[in-house]
Amino acid sequence: MTTERNGEARVPAETGPAGRTGAAGSTGRGTGPGPRTLAEELRSRTDGELAELLRARPDLLSPVPGDLTQLATRAVNRASVARVLEQLDRFAVQTAEALAVAPDPCSYDTLLTLMAGEDREERVAAELPRAVATLRTRALLWGGGDRLHLVRTARELLTPAATGPAVPSTGLGPTVSEATAGMSPGRLQQILTTAGLPTTHDSVTAVESLTALFTDRERMAELLGEAPPEALRVLDRLVWGPPYGQVPAEPGPAVRWLVTRGLLLPTAPGTVVLPREVALHLRGGRAHRITEPLPPPVETAAEYSPRSVDAAAAGQAFTAVGTVDDLLHTWETAGPSVLRAGGVSVRDLKRTAAALDTDEPTAVFWIELAFAAGLLASDGATDERFVPTPEYDVWRTGPAQERWATLVSAWLAATRTAGVVGGHDAKGRALTVLGPGLDRSQAPEIRHRTLELLAGLPPGGAPRPDSVLARLRWERGVPSGAGGGAAGAGTVTGGPGAVTGAGTGPGRAGGGAGAAYGGSGYGDGSRVQAAHGPPAGRPAAAPRRAGGGADGWRTAGTAPVPARGLSSAEELRTRLTEWTLREAELLGVTGRGALSTHGRVLLGLPAADTSAADTSGGDASGGDGADAVGGDGRGTGSDTGTGTDTGSDTGTGTGTGGTVPGSGSGTGPGTSAAAAARPGHPPASGGFSPRSPAEIAAAAARAAGLLAPLLPEPLDHVLLQADLTAVAPGPLERPLAETLGVLADVESKGGATVYRFTPDSVRRALDAGRTADDLHAFLAEHSRTPVPQPLSYLIDDVARRHGHLRVGAASSYVRCEDDGLLAEILADKRSEGLRLRRLAPTVLAAGLDPATLLAKLREMGFAPAAESAEGDVVITRPGVHRTAPRTPPAPVPEGPPVPDDTLLAATVRAVRAGDRAASGGAVPAGDATAPEPPAPGGLPHGSPGDTLAALQAAALTGSPVWIGCVTAEGTADRRLIAPVRVESGLVTAYDHTAEEIRTYPLHRITGVAEPSGETR
Repeated sequence: MTTERNGEARVPAETGPAGRTGAAGSTGRGTGPGPRTLAEELRSRTDGELAELLRARPDLLSPVPGDLTQLATRAVNRASVARVLEQLDRFAVQTAEALAVAPDPCSYDTLLTLMAGEDREERVAAELPRAVATLRTRALLWGGGDRLHLVRTARELLTPAATGPAVPSTGLGPTVSEATAGMSPGRLQQILTTAGLPTTHDSVTAVESLTALFTDRERMAELLGEAPPEALRVLDRLVWGPPYGQVPAEPGPAVRWLVTRGLLLPTAPGTVVLPREVALHLRGGRAHRITEPLPPPVETAAEYSPRSVDAAAAGQAFTAVGTVDDLLHTWETAGPSVLRAGGVSVRDLKRTAAALDTDEPTAVFWIELAFAAGLLASDGATDERFVPTPEYDVWRTGPAQERWATLVSAWLAATRTAGVVGGHDAKGRALTVLGPGLDRSQAPEIRHRTLELLAGLPPGGAPRPDSVLARLRWERGVPSGAGGGAAGAGTVTGGPGAVTGAGTGPGRAGGGAGAAYGGSGYGDGSRVQAAHGPPAGRPAAAPRRAGGGADGWRTAGTAPVPARGLSSAEELRTRLTEWTLREAELLGVTGRGALSTHGRVLLGLPAADTSAADTSGGDASGGDGADAVGGDGRGTGSDTGTGTDTGSDTGTGTGTGGTVPGSGSGTGPGTSAAAAARPGHPPASGGFSPRSPAEIAAAAARAAGLLAPLLPEPLDHVLLQADLTAVAPGPLERPLAETLGVLADVESKGGATVYRFTPDSVRRALDAGRTADDLHAFLAEHSRTPVPQPLSYLIDDVARRHGHLRVGAASSYVRCEDDGLLAEILADKRSEGLRLRRLAPTVLAAGLDPATLLAKLREMGFAPAAESAEGDVVITRPGVHRTAPRTPPAPVPEGPPVPDDTLLAATVRAVRAGDRAASGGAVPAGDATAPEPPAPGGLPHGSPGDTLAALQAAALTGSPVWIGCVTAEGTADRRLIAPVRVESGLVTAYDHTAEEIRTYPLHRITGVAEPSGETR
């Protein structure tokens, strides 16, 4: 029936378990006629169901479709369908694949048989309504009753051409009708006769008769009961795919028996195929060898006490802050040059890694992290270099927990990915640290989802990394056997019964080179596979498809999707997951592989109750975790995993009853919105919605509050030793650390930092303006042990000789009150290259510049000091450089942003209005969308400030207002709008007058008036 209000085509409600026919959450098990087109079904959906579609597929919003017909047309666009298929979980993809090889339209019972087999596996049968509802919500499936239609674009994407050797991931070949297209009528009649069927008068009925035979289980059982054993073995090798095989010019008797009865059909010279109907009979009706209705279970690798996890994470968090500080402190005086193509050279990267006492891939991560946090940028000078920004001066003065919060907030939202450094872009150009081309839009989503899965474990639980990868692959529809020993696709390599790769369990490749930071593992992995093996889930090499049986038979050189390696996009997601686990450990978000308490709060989740776990007196591995954190700037980097639940990915709230999305009345796991929001459950149907920078910063601040008590307090003392070393038993206060860093050289880092005093380091302190008395007083004040006599002698000896020689600019000269010392220099053979000559008893002239002369004299063992034109000693300190104020790099989003509820509601109103206009329907009187008559008094007028405030208030409340605006042609107009967003000088609103979403420049709006007519 048709409603008079909006002209929508409505389908009568059903009494079956599916509820209303064609509803987004319906399984389609009713018996009604159902809609005739996708557009007709969209018209039957409620506003909430349309909003759910647009939330799940935000690309349909750009631009806003004019009516529901345009929306339906856009929903079957090839690029849009391909994008939404990539976002489905594995079971939903398998359901779509089954529909792609099923008749169109397909009944629900047929689909259930394809998915659960003729024995109707209970788990599959229970989850199938959810998968159907997921496809229907996303407008990939439509139709009611027993007429389910997969949209044609999805069918084409999931089912390659029937005439080619490529096959879908189901491993099923073409139907009898498709495989016999072009076959001569006489040949068809011969097949019928040999198969024991009566001949027909034309090819169409012959194909129908053969199809009926292959779909009749009793008659097929009788036919196969007559087959020779060799023929059955050939069918066994083809049944799960690939369905194509190559035969010699004179095939053996087993193959001839199959071909003459149509159980194998020729598709090209020397090639035969197993018809789809025959394969389904041999499979027991199943479309997939392994159906995956639930996420793979997660295996816990180890369990620790939450206290030890938090202690390990806090220690690594403190190390992360110190490492970034050391990096920026090094670069503020000697920042690397910017390459012509952007980025840092390999030589500068090696130098930085050595200064940080870490490997190059880990140094890349710290550099990119500082850049993402806005602490590092290029200075833009003629000799362009990377140096700290002014924000670094603010950051370094804050408490350690606040500095950590800044770093981890930048990491969560950053799309620049350190792991791809060392690889190449699509044009073959090398990817360098701080260079272009490092953005990977999927990174924030994968980080967030990976940490969510860790949060789903009990406190202190560290899962297996391959479990995380398996779970995330299931959520993105990747077959469990992809990249490893494929499940469900065999390749004949020997005799008639020899099959490889036909195991029933998900395969795994060894290795995991991309997961490690050490060596070259933190990159694209192209240079290290030979040494370390392929990444987890990727095959080392494709198996050779060769070999034949005694019957002269071998399979064609193709395989269905499960037997292939990971695609480039899937491989990137795998590596991003591995990098996330590693980086979370480096940053102290996780400790010993388990998510810390402050890591949970960082995700916006409440801190777990660890009191019960902590009373056990230790962790499962027998350690307290206090020594799990190294102080070398690299961290322990234990890999982690995911939660143990088996929730399913929908957020649609549908279970076996097929209810409306979001109702939460289903019985399947993860069906309600609350369940989908819990850690460890797949994301909701709308996809990943990134948090705003303010939300991330607020969560990081709360996490920093929990982290603060776990961090060590800075110390104000060191321990001086007789071997000219000083030991800092913990982190030092900043003034002490800075002064000690000038006076001594860092010899080693760890739980305690060891400084060594040398003549050069003492001279460095004297060059910086300190006197010997200053140094003695400094050491006496900050040492808990007496100042050793050798150290006092060293300071006095260097100070006594320091500055006796003065170097100035002539080109340069050397001045000394001790003429005997000058004579010693002139007599030294090492001074021949200095081109010295005596000008006066106490003055030597040189042909070198002062800086070079100073360095040469110091190499000769003297302690000269630079002199100014006035004769004073020049105090030399390294020049500190800063950039002009810079903003951090903005993350590059993946696809269109997820719309908010206000924009969705306005869009649905606009689409409904456009549909009414397209169908010629009129807006009834009293409709809320009908504009009120303009109030008397002409256009509303008001000050710009009042106008802006009124529009912002209306956007917050969703209230309609009248505006006066001036068009681009200069004409004045009056519109009734419901503002959705006011930003960047533009007002985005639903225009009740035009019944569509429009954008108005703020400077063209003259004023705002309430619907009653009051001007604001």
